[in-house]
Amino acid sequence: MSTEAKKYKDTLNLPRTAFAMKANLTQREPQIQARWEEMGLYARIREARKGRTRRVLHDGPPYANGDIHMGHLLNKVLKDLVVRYHTMRGFDSPYVPGWDCHGLPIEHKVAKDLGPKAASMSFSEIRGLCRVEALKWVGVQREQFKRLGVSGDWEDPYLTLDPRYEAGIMDVLAELVDRGFVFRQLKPIHWDIHDRTALAEAELEYAEHTSPSIYVNFPIRSGVPPEWGDGPWHAMIWTTTPWTLPANVAIAAHPALEYAGVRYVDPESGAEVKTILASPLVDRVMGLKQVGTFEVVGTCSGRALEGATYEHVFIDREGTVVLADYVTVEDGTGLVHTAPGHGAEDYRTGLTYTLPVISPVDASGRFMDTDDVPADLVGLQVFAANPKIVERLKADGSLYHHFKFRHSYPHGWRSKKPVIFRATAQWFIGVDRDDLRGKTLEAIRSQVRWLPSWGQARIEAMVGQRPDWCISRQRAWGVPIPVLYDDRDESFHLTGESVRFYRDLFAKEGADAWFNRPVGELVPPDLDTSAHPVEFLRKGTDILDVWFESGSSHRSVVREPGYDSGPYPAFMYLEGSDQHRGWFQSSILTAVGTTGRAPFETVLTHGFVVDDKGQKQSKSLGNSVGAVESTEKHGADVLRLMVASLDYSNDVSLTERAIKEASEAYRKIRNTFRYLLGNLEDYARFDPDSVDPATLHPIDRWALHRLNAVIREATAAFDAFDFYRAFQKIYQFCSVDLSSFYLDVLKDRLYAEDPTGPDRRAAQFVMARLHSALARMLAPITPHTSEEIWDLVPDSPEKAPSVHLAPWPKPDSAFDAPDPGGIDWEFLRSAREAVFRDLEKLRAAKEIGSNQEALVTLGSPDPEVRERLANLRDHLESKFIVSDVVIAEDRPEGATDLPDRNLWFLVRKSTYPKCERCWNLRRSVGQDEEHPTLCARCSRVIRELNAPAG
Repeated sequence: MSTEAKKYKDTLNLPRTAFAMKANLTQREPQIQARWEEMGLYARIREARKGRTRRVLHDGPPYANGDIHMGHLLNKVLKDLVVRYHTMRGFDSPYVPGWDCHGLPIEHKVAKDLGPKAASMSFSEIRGLCRVEALKWVGVQREQFKRLGVSGDWEDPYLTLDPRYEAGIMDVLAELVDRGFVFRQLKPIHWDIHDRTALAEAELEYAEHTSPSIYVNFPIRSGVPPEWGDGPWHAMIWTTTPWTLPANVAIAAHPALEYAGVRYVDPESGAEVKTILASPLVDRVMGLKQVGTFEVVGTCSGRALEGATYEHVFIDREGTVVLADYVTVEDGTGLVHTAPGHGAEDYRTGLTYTLPVISPVDASGRFMDTDDVPADLVGLQVFAANPKIVERLKADGSLYHHFKFRHSYPHGWRSKKPVIFRATAQWFIGVDRDDLRGKTLEAIRSQVRWLPSWGQARIEAMVGQRPDWCISRQRAWGVPIPVLYDDRDESFHLTGESVRFYRDLFAKEGADAWFNRPVGELVPPDLDTSAHPVEFLRKGTDILDVWFESGSSHRSVVREPGYDSGPYPAFMYLEGSDQHRGWFQSSILTAVGTTGRAPFETVLTHGFVVDDKGQKQSKSLGNSVGAVESTEKHGADVLRLMVASLDYSNDVSLTERAIKEASEAYRKIRNTFRYLLGNLEDYARFDPDSVDPATLHPIDRWALHRLNAVIREATAAFDAFDFYRAFQKIYQFCSVDLSSFYLDVLKDRLYAEDPTGPDRRAAQFVMARLHSALARMLAPITPHTSEEIWDLVPDSPEKAPSVHLAPWPKPDSAFDAPDPGGIDWEFLRSAREAVFRDLEKLRAAKEIGSNQEALVTLGSPDPEVRERLANLRDHLESKFIVSDVVIAEDRPEGATDLPDRNLWFLVRKSTYPKCERCWNLRRSVGQDEEHPTLCARCSRVIRELNAPAG
């Protein structure tokens, strides 16, 4: 390169940005977060939005144990998108994070660490260690959530172990007691024999389990239609829980079903047997044992069997045939073994017929030594007892058939082990008392917006089918049910007034007061100690279901003034789809029961995190991706962009492949900003308002027109919480409209024109608007990167100190013309794409080194098309980025045809000389005697640069 050429190169406006191509997010993000802390950004945002309309997303509390996982990342990022967007839209949208701090996992961890020592420790001592364990993980998770860039009141989160929160729980309980929803009763409930506690529906997980499927003949004593002839007759039942047979007290038939008396010869023993079962099932059941010959000797309705009596197969007990509408002929025999102590439907039938409730199983699931249990079963765990019972039935000839049965079975959500139904005295919320179920269903339908809409049907079905809510648990780490029992008769005292007494105590001392204070200091004012002397009083040891605790957050956090999270109801709850039977449900039941309305206006649901095969991610399966590790490896903004790019209404694949795709998208967006910032370094040196809109090129007006469209589309998508659609609009605008078209076309104008001339200033005017709008639209998604690029634009009086204090961009109606610049942009862009394909072929063949060395000849057999091309002539050269464009009437040999455009074109290397400054091959090179190696444009710019100032 000649000395003159080097001098000319130095006059080019080449970008010299400090905005690195490499993001270095893992280093930059903590620095940016430290700056936010130093400037008190969250408090400044709160102050800036003070007095505005409130839109509060109320945080569902994650459990305080273990590092966060990808499910946490998905949930928290989605919440942050909502909060940040609404804040930028001008709403007052505080975010108070919370944690669920009580419950089994923490208590288990403490007990495991203590080992045998735990058995000798008091509730108070265990609770103290549980508190330390919970607060440790609150601290760990808080830092991990902050590392994701989640904005919130991290200095004052809500914790379910906080006395303020515990007092709110008591408030909810008091009102439910006042309204008659809370009662105590001996009922069969799901019982975890491993954790030794009652479970509610929300604490169950269903998994495959193998059970023994048995058909048993119970000897009938009376009630067989006499026309069927002499016996002995039997009633055949089917069950997959042989261990519940000791508690059998009845057999249920459907009143409207037809039942058949069947005589058959047992193929194994050769004995004749007479038994009763539902007529539609006779052939199927007889086929199970390949009974060759059988005879139906008579039929009757189920109603006709009501009151028949039978003998228990191995216990000295008489049972009764009862009627129940839930009996079906889908499985079994149409006669249902009924043990009110071990089944919900059985229990309800027992209430109708005043049946005894027998449940001879202890908290660990072992048979107790009672008259209802054969001696060889005492001490056996129920599942271990199953084979012994089957052998007993086989030995005495009452077992008709048995096989192994694989089916879906309830497991404990924490223990992951099979649970049982066991009758114990528990505390319940009656969902049908005072029509709580009906009122809740009405609130679901009329007071709440469910996103996606299928969430409404899902929670309706769950509320519509749920049994009474068992709210008591037999553990130490939680909020107690503050009830006092009289040891003399097991009577108890629990009133709304007494619970409020404990509410005030817990507000001062926390729930530990119940365990630390002697019973004499816990007597509420409304308890008559003359009828119930203190020496006979005993504190209850049950604690509240943790779902009741977290479900009370609408009172403890949203309604109470102690947290910046009102007003009631909250604008939004946002959680995973499993919360329709968990937090969403416990929240709306307690809210409707105490306030008459739902605690939320909108419920947004996201799917589960799965692997590339669609399987739920799990550490135990070895298919999970670590959220903490991924953040430190790739940066929070890449992971946030990944979340924003996916349709969260379905299960989402947050995998290494998804992270890689997000990294590539992030790189393209960052490079768009790198280009913008590199050409805006001198932007502050002139007044943007001095740019005359008339100096904007047609393509500039087109770019601002497209920006308007993207702002509107992204805003609509954010308003609908369709974040992935907002991301798609922004990403496509950056990668297609800008990087692949507009910014590509601008290069010659930006680099080679007079740096202060109207052409370059017009381009900068547009790029500054693009930068400002895009930085703000991406701020909820990539808050760290948006802050970094916001900082790199020179300060101005209007510039907010943080992009997160800036308002959401608005479209400029001045650029809403349907055809900005009066150009058929679709025609131009499609022609450009076709030309670029042929230019690429020339480069591959090494006929040209760059597009600037090419000449394009365009034409059409249609005069109207040729006229359109002539009108575009001044724009085509810059849009194609070639040295020259010629409009011709005659089609040359070798031209490429575009039939759908009625157009042909030919690309070839230009014969013009090359300008030493801009490197374009132009016919004007050499025409200026003063600058013989420059084109006419570059000669003009050099003269302007060398002109005396003023």
